[in-house]
Amino acid sequence: MRDALIERNTKETQIRLQINLDGTGESEISTGLGFFDHMTTLFASHSKIDMKLSVKGDLEVDGHHTVEDVGIALGRAFATALGDKKGIRRYGFFILPMDETLAQVAVDFSGRPYVVYNVTFPVERVGNFDLELVREFWYGFANAVGCNLHINVPYGANGHHISEAIFKCAARAIRAAVESDPRQVGVPSTKGTL
Repeated sequence: MRDALIERNTKETQIRLQINLDGTGESEISTGLGFFDHMTTLFASHSKIDMKLSVKGDLEVDGHHTVEDVGIALGRAFATALGDKKGIRRYGFFILPMDETLAQVAVDFSGRPYVVYNVTFPVERVGNFDLELVREFWYGFANAVGCNLHINVPYGANGHHISEAIFKCAARAIRAAVESDPRQVGVPSTKGTL
C-alpha cells in the first residue's frame, strides 16, 4: 500500500497529514483557512488521493507558515509513499479549463526539485486568503518531494478560478505521474535510479 503519515511540528505550525496514493479522493481537511481547505479538498478529489489533514498554525500572524508547511508536509508524504518509485509513470501533464481560465501543469518525479511558475493573479486576495501563497505551497511541495513542476496559466481573469484551476490541474498531472504503469518493471529511468 502506497501511504504515508507525516507529523510536522515547528514553533509556527503543528501538522498531521495522512495520504493514500491509491485512494478514491476522500478527504478530511482542517487548516484554519477556509479557501485553502477548499483548494486542498479539490486536490484530493481530482488526484484520487485520500487525505486527512489537520493543522494548527500561527494564523494570528498570517497564513504563510500554514500554507507553506502543508506543501512541505505533502511533499514529504509523497516521497515516503512513492518509496523507490518502481513501477510509476514518473511524468504527468494536464491542461484544464476553468471558465475564462486555462491552467497547464507538467510534473516529473525525477528526484530533482525545480519549479517554473508562470501565474499572474488579477487580485491579491480571495476573501482573507493571500493568493501569493499558492506559489509558496507548490514550491514547498516540489522541493520536499524532489519533483520538477511547471505551472502555467496563460490567461485568466478571476483569482478564485485561477487558483482552483491550478490545484485541479496539478492534481490530475500528479495523479498521472504517480499511477502504476503495468509495463514499467523497475524504476522509470535509464540510469536505474531516481
